[in-house]
Amino acid sequence: MSSIESIRAKAFQLRGGIWTLLFAVIFFLAYPSKWSVACGVPFVVLGQLIRFWAVGCIGRYRGERVSALALATWGPYAFVRNPLYVGNALIGLGWSLMADPLAVVIFVITFVLLYTILIVPHEESFLLEKFGVEYSRYREKTGSFFPRSWPNGRISGPFDSKVLWASEFYSLLTTVVGSLLIIDKGLV
Repeated sequence: MSSIESIRAKAFQLRGGIWTLLFAVIFFLAYPSKWSVACGVPFVVLGQLIRFWAVGCIGRYRGERVSALALATWGPYAFVRNPLYVGNALIGLGWSLMADPLAVVIFVITFVLLYTILIVPHEESFLLEKFGVEYSRYREKTGSFFPRSWPNGRISGPFDSKVLWASEFYSLLTTVVGSLLIIDKGLV
């Protein structure tokens, strides 16, 4: 494994801790107002809803190593290849909007660098190796973070609501508690 691949694997493994650190920076910078909270909360809610939809389509708990039982190309995966990270981006952007303009800049730069250079290439390398031509075709048609076109009927597919609580409970808890901490900082 090359050194860049080792770094990417480590970034993937530590993505939860990195996310926590990024939240701590946003929280430290936070000086929320009623206006900034009103601007940020819709992004947080939309991001979490996208995460719920995406996790239900995966049908399994995500861990510290990249894995996949099947290539999900339906649901939010029909629009973008990385809907979980789109959800994270919206949550982080919402927190940043609630916090401070400098927090927005720091979040966007960190998110883009972390996910486009390290985490997504690591996952895509695994998916290309495991699913080959099927993944290559999917990748050609589907944008990484932004839709390239309307999915034309590829939206429906399996959805497992049971996996939501196994996989998303702590994510939801983090989203809610993080949001409340930022909002509370503005009320003090």
